Amino acid sequence: MSRITHTFKQLKTKNRKGLIPFIMGGDPDFETSLAILKSLPKAGADLIEIGMAFSDPVADGETIQRAGQRALKNGINLKKTLKMVELFRKENQDTPIILMGYSNPLHAYTESLFFSDAKQAGVDGVLIVDTPPEEEESLVPHAKENAIDLIRLATPTTNLERLKKITHNASGFLYYVSIAGVTGTKSANIADVRKHVEELKTQTDLPLAIGFGIKTPKDIQNMSEFSDAVIVGSALIQTIETTPKELLIERLGAQISALSKALD
Repeated sequence: MSRITHTFKQLKTKNRKGLIPFIMGGDPDFETSLAILKSLPKAGADLIEIGMAFSDPVADGETIQRAGQRALKNGINLKKTLKMVELFRKENQDTPIILMGYSNPLHAYTESLFFSDAKQAGVDGVLIVDTPPEEEESLVPHAKENAIDLIRLATPTTNLERLKKITHNASGFLYYVSIAGVTGTKSANIADVRKHVEELKTQTDLPLAIGFGIKTPKDIQNMSEFSDAVIVGSALIQTIETTPKELLIERLGAQISALSKALD
């Protein structure tokens, strides 16, 4: 059983929903980003999503784009992102790690080597946002060979026929994008999201995590009523962007703790 599956089963036995914070690997620099990563489980993270910085992140709003630019400027790359996970695993063998990114860097690295190195580092899931099911043949065999969950996206425009294609080779959980747009730009209509998510959940046994537009404890309370986990990204990246390094771990920890308590 993968760490992701085990974590969702544990959450279910506790009748609790999961919190998945997103950070950009290497933002603002490698050492600070690693310190942030190591602090997240204690602050309340049940799973962790790490962005693999890329120069053309089409799914990301300005806040996360700037995080990627800061990371790239300070020398982050896929090898160093995997190194972060490896160092995290020396202290934490329980919290699932999901890497989120785009296809070009993986192709340059070569997909087979990436998944092999990711397994060795301790990665549990990979989400490549610009690779649709029709083009996933470069990912699926390597993900399966290395027992890494391939996370897929569903959106407000995903119908049930399309969902079958999306979930065919998916595992771990289904990431539901709550808005039609990029990260960090607007909030979702709760009633519309609820209706669509409940419809999707009749067609798949995968846990369903909701992301995009979730910023506050109230957002988390609303979305957790009909999901298995919630993902918070831009609100945390804003804290990283605006907080002096010497105060960053404390402030980010308090922010994540408040978000986690909203799930109690």
